[in-house]
Amino acid sequence: MTTTNAATAPSVVSSTTQTSSSSSSSSSNLSSTTGSTLAGNFQTFLTLLTTQLQNQNPLDPLDTNQFTQQLVQFAGVEQQLKTNTELSTLVTLQQTAQATQALNFVGKTAVVDGTTATMTNSSATWHLSVPSSSTVDISITNSSGQTVFTGKYTAGAGSDIPFTWNGQGNDGTQWPDGKYTMTATGKDASGNSVGVAAQVQGTVSSVDLTQSPPLLTIGDSTYTVSQVKSIIN
Repeated sequence: MTTTNAATAPSVVSSTTQTSSSSSSSSSNLSSTTGSTLAGNFQTFLTLLTTQLQNQNPLDPLDTNQFTQQLVQFAGVEQQLKTNTELSTLVTLQQTAQATQALNFVGKTAVVDGTTATMTNSSATWHLSVPSSSTVDISITNSSGQTVFTGKYTAGAGSDIPFTWNGQGNDGTQWPDGKYTMTATGKDASGNSVGVAAQVQGTVSSVDLTQSPPLLTIGDSTYTVSQVKSIIN
């Protein structure tokens, strides 16, 4: 692949993914509502059954088959309540495991899905994936949306091609450290568009355990553990 004075290594475009939000509250509300409903039905059934047994006519007692069916219903509701309790325990254990896993990432350099990288000491790196050999147009913008660098590269197929930019614009201007976003488009030898993906790397500085799943902070952005593609060190 060819290079310019401002960047090294080739590749391709990207997509999105910066933050993640949690929907645990809605799930817990649903679970709570379901549990309350079952518990209420269970208690109502017990009340009706005992009242029925206390007030039945000794000369015309409850039919055996009907009584058996009611006992089966009784057992079914009781089992459902126990199942819900066990599921809640499993969810709690899973959340604890996620939190423990997330804490292990603090201080590590992680590669995550994303197109915005933080330039530090005049160096910003993206990891690009190109499904087939292509000519790739790369554009880099700063946090204000201003285009600060563009370049065209010939890139071979690869799933983890590092593209490092030294912060210099096409006119030689040295841009300051900060956040920069890459956009890349590729075309194969026949002129067909080639889909591309981009990832960024950074040091995990902290973990927010109040969220479910926990959120990892890399630079000024947050990511879930599922967005981490690899750990460099």
